[in-house]
Amino acid sequence: MPVATTRPLVPGVWAPIPTFFDANEEIDVPTFVAHTVRLAQAKMNPVICGSMGEAHHLTNEERTTLIKAARKGLDEAGLNDATIIAGTGVGSTKGSIQLSKEAAEAGADFAIVIPSGYYAGALGREALKQYFVDVAEASPIPVMVYNFPGAAGGIDMDSDLIIDIAKGSSNICGVKLTCGAVGKLTRITAATTSDEFKRDYPRRNPQAPFLTLGGFADFMLPTVLGGKAHGAIMGLGNVYPHALAQLYYGSADLLNETPRASLAEMTRLQGLASEADWAFVAAGIAGTKYYLQQTRGYGGVCRLPILPFPEDKGAKLLKDDRVNQFMEVEKKLEAQAKGSKVNGSTNGH
Repeated sequence: MPVATTRPLVPGVWAPIPTFFDANEEIDVPTFVAHTVRLAQAKMNPVICGSMGEAHHLTNEERTTLIKAARKGLDEAGLNDATIIAGTGVGSTKGSIQLSKEAAEAGADFAIVIPSGYYAGALGREALKQYFVDVAEASPIPVMVYNFPGAAGGIDMDSDLIIDIAKGSSNICGVKLTCGAVGKLTRITAATTSDEFKRDYPRRNPQAPFLTLGGFADFMLPTVLGGKAHGAIMGLGNVYPHALAQLYYGSADLLNETPRASLAEMTRLQGLASEADWAFVAAGIAGTKYYLQQTRGYGGVCRLPILPFPEDKGAKLLKDDRVNQFMEVEKKLEAQAKGSKVNGSTNGH
């Protein structure tokens, strides 16, 4: 029987953390931890060993090393409530179960599992459902379904299948949709938040309800405002953690009777986020690392065979108006956060 996580799964925003490497392609744990903590301080929780984290190129030992280091770093920074979602999907059901157990022991609160695309042609609806149900039933932590056709050999699960998977195991705690299908997101949310679903298919862990999360930043406002998304896991969160947290929590605030945020401001932020997201989707993992290297002083390259980001493309990315306009918002909010922290410390004395 899966054990209860000590941290609740609540709507919010997460960033899939890159795995940083040194010149010998060994994992750079200190840089990884520092980046993870910096994002969590901006209310951007970490997803470790996901697609952005080059999990396919990591050993199980490296994955658990990163999870342990992240938990230790977050706790030491006073971020004990920051939840860790860890990628545990590998080729086989047996392997995914084993990795989920290792991730739980290392300090992960939740697992996110992608189906293997190696035998995509042999994985029909029945096989996919059984895969997720078997992994979830054996996992000591709740499991999130990861639908990303681009990283799963083209496997694109529809809303009916994902809802069926959710009904198949009470230890399934949500889905991340990196397919960009808003209609799918809407249908899944409607089904899994209904009174009938909650009555007939209660979650095993009451602290881990079923959440529907987007995989991009470009449609957060309309889906959150419509009550159809519980947040997102976004690669863009590595670059703009403060701005995207502002977009999510400000959008959610608009649903209150007396919102502090304005629709006009959230609409402006959404427009800027959508433009920046499009630029970084094209840049990919290597481009994101290049940008971090140039603007933050760390990032480095990917583990081969992913090649370094070309310098000519990097120069264009740094000059891209879409990137820089949203960065103006990020820098302003980051400065405000630092100022509040300093003032708070001063007032404490």
